[in-house]
Amino acid sequence: MWAFEAWHWLVFGLGLMMVEMLLTTFTALWFGAAAVAVSLLVWLMPQMSVTAQILTWLALSIVLIYLWFKVIRPRTHNRTLAGMAAESLIGQVGMITVAPTLGQSGIVRFSIPLVGSDEWRCRSEDAVAVGDRVRVVTILGNELVVAGMAAGG
Repeated sequence: MWAFEAWHWLVFGLGLMMVEMLLTTFTALWFGAAAVAVSLLVWLMPQMSVTAQILTWLALSIVLIYLWFKVIRPRTHNRTLAGMAAESLIGQVGMITVAPTLGQSGIVRFSIPLVGSDEWRCRSEDAVAVGDRVRVVTILGNELVVAGMAAGG
């Protein structure tokens, strides 16, 4: 009767992990990790039946994929707005750290980075001072146009 040996599972698992380098979905990685774990179990318990090996691999695969998508991945998700369209800046609220003056840009700071930066050059439609909270109204080139919270809502 034919049986899987520990090295079969190890090669299968490492092969799946290599496939993951091409896929980059983190799905094949967990199937591969489960296969490597089964290879360790088969090495420790050589009398393990083929059915038990396959069921163990399936169960470990399901558990690891569940943990990835429901527990690990949500905790590692980037909470900035990096990569979003520039229009996502409109409506965001920040604080003036360098007040804009006529003909000179100021700087507005946001509590979380927006499109990769937590500080942006800005112009203002209103008279604003350092420490004022402002809302982004529009974008002109690489500068934000902001309005004071009383005027901008």
